[in-house]
Amino acid sequence: MTPPPAGDLAAYIRGLPKAELHVHHVGSASMRIVGELAERHPGTVPSEPEALRAFYEFRDFAHFIEVYLAVVDLIRTPEDVRYLTYEVARELATEQQVRYAELTCTPYTSVLRGIAIEGYTEAIEDARAAAERDFGLVLRWIYDIPGESGIPAADATLGFALDHRPDALVGFGLGGPEIGVPRPQFKPHFDAARAAGLHSVPHAGETTGPETIWSSLRDLGAERIGHGTSAAADPDLLAHLAERGIPLEVCPSSNIATRAVATLAEHPLRTFVEAGVSVSINSDDPPMFGTSLNREYEIAADLLSLDAGGVADLARAAVRASYAPDGVRASLLAEIDAYSGD
Repeated sequence: MTPPPAGDLAAYIRGLPKAELHVHHVGSASMRIVGELAERHPGTVPSEPEALRAFYEFRDFAHFIEVYLAVVDLIRTPEDVRYLTYEVARELATEQQVRYAELTCTPYTSVLRGIAIEGYTEAIEDARAAAERDFGLVLRWIYDIPGESGIPAADATLGFALDHRPDALVGFGLGGPEIGVPRPQFKPHFDAARAAGLHSVPHAGETTGPETIWSSLRDLGAERIGHGTSAAADPDLLAHLAERGIPLEVCPSSNIATRAVATLAEHPLRTFVEAGVSVSINSDDPPMFGTSLNREYEIAADLLSLDAGGVADLARAAVRASYAPDGVRASLLAEIDAYSGD
């Protein structure tokens, strides 16, 4: 692929081959996908395009929660899981030029709504194989504990990961609210997951202070941190992350939507980079936050005053922070080099 003329950074970003490391399965459902699911399951979510557009137009974090839960309630069968997964993959590959993605899945919420874990696993794996065949997108899974559901959810998620492990499962995570959800209670679950060869990738420090990040490192053996926004307030933590090579999965628009950061001008991305911390740029729940991975790269380029070469370096950093197979990693880095002329 030939990059656009110099000076058109947005176009350069649109064509740049990328890896996406922090993107949620249900949270990636676009208005098009939601409309199809709403047609399958008529009810509270409109399927008619104009009404759906009004329902889905991002307004604030409370609206995000409303839309997210509405989409969760539309995923009722393994066929719905398969459709969602395949169509999310289609949009990542064709609209964002993503070649490799680690999709964070929360099987607990689907099983709670009546989908057997065997059917869930078969659905995501079938969609993964089809997406790689049809779009050239390599998918891997991170199974995520919904922290607000406590130990029962952690027990179930660990069981899904160990007893019904899909071939492409690479990580074990922790999401949901941080306030009132102490990390140490999940230490046995992360110990077991890590012993089984899964990587520890919890969310931390998005809506709480640096101690949540320290706890995730100490108690959960975190190898990457989802968000990590409050690390900027602790120079010792920044130095530790830089020294140990522990990357932060940075999602700027999400941080604004959740009020983790008041404005983009105040976002700590530059602080992270200047401290020597490895960062990847990600989209989190892109349609629900009114963004895309391309847009997040544009924001990062602005915050860091990057040219095309600097943006390509961000893409390389995401690949290096990934848990992609060695061959996929080498191929994607070579593709980025070829695109950027390096």
